[in-house]
Amino acid sequence: MGNTFGHLFRITTWGESHGDAIGVVVDGCPPQLKIDATAIQAELNRRRPGQSYLTTPRQESDAVQILSGVFEGQTLGTPISMLVWNKDAKPSAYKHLKDIYRPSHADFAYRQKYGIHNWQGGGRASARETIGRVAAGAIAKQILREQCGTEILAYVKQIQTIAADVDSDKVTLDAIESSIVRCPDYEASEQMERRIDEARRDGDSLGGIIESVSRNVPIGLGEPVFDKLKADLGKAMMSLPATMGFQIGSGFEGVTMTGAQHNDLFYTDKGRIRTRTNNSGGTQGGISNGENIRLQVAFKPTATIRKEQETVDIHGNPVVLSARGRHDPCVLPRAVSIVEAMVSLVLVDHFLRQRAKKFE
Repeated sequence: MGNTFGHLFRITTWGESHGDAIGVVVDGCPPQLKIDATAIQAELNRRRPGQSYLTTPRQESDAVQILSGVFEGQTLGTPISMLVWNKDAKPSAYKHLKDIYRPSHADFAYRQKYGIHNWQGGGRASARETIGRVAAGAIAKQILREQCGTEILAYVKQIQTIAADVDSDKVTLDAIESSIVRCPDYEASEQMERRIDEARRDGDSLGGIIESVSRNVPIGLGEPVFDKLKADLGKAMMSLPATMGFQIGSGFEGVTMTGAQHNDLFYTDKGRIRTRTNNSGGTQGGISNGENIRLQVAFKPTATIRKEQETVDIHGNPVVLSARGRHDPCVLPRAVSIVEAMVSLVLVDHFLRQRAKKFE
């Protein structure tokens, strides 16, 4: 049941990290929409492993195959099925972990819940599952761009203690992609790169914060009270592997302000009602208000590290683990596209829900 996300624009992802393939089924996509397969592949390329010396050395082209739902470049209104074959899977590399619970992994929880767990690279709990989300999110992005002119970006805001100085309202895709860590602040990007490399060589890992901004979002998206836009965005972000925190707008910093300081005052700009500040992060009452939607997601350090750690096996016997395998010393550079995908999926679902309420 937990493998499906969305209401009208609904996705179901499937597959395991070291299985034959990974994929997604998109249901509820309207018909006669132009689909650019190269744009889907471009998003997957931003997520794929082996991009640089700072990412896992696993070599996957992540070439997507659209199996159904698209004909002559247009959607049919039927389920869209997309598949990516796992070409460089090495399940045997994890055989030494078969009976060991890795610290901060899903092994123990999965085994307790299901009575079995896939020890081959984490199986379903692996971040490789997000291939399906990114492929589906690329379609959502195209719909939002063509129907609303919406632009959705994400970038690395912070790695460990190194924080970037970025104006989210002005950041560009080119600036983000010009950085190996996808941080548009040049000086901070260089520091982040060095810090991640140090952790990699030391057999350790780092976490950080990804910030996302969505521009030209239609007013009125969001369904009070339980399906507020910010609530669905929060669920989307916290469903991603390794996420530990979510905030929108002023977030936790808002508690340091008074009501007079925090309130977003309205004014009229060339006939359009705007707010002078955006502490609300683009939503008020759980509904989009036309301002940029700005949110942040905290990611923990990658759980698999080469340093020795104490743990237990499936029988409860103490074990000293030094993990082997191919892993990112920091997930954030590759997670940027995943955050964008999840924002896109939430926004397109609410866009279709809002459109269904109106007779035009």
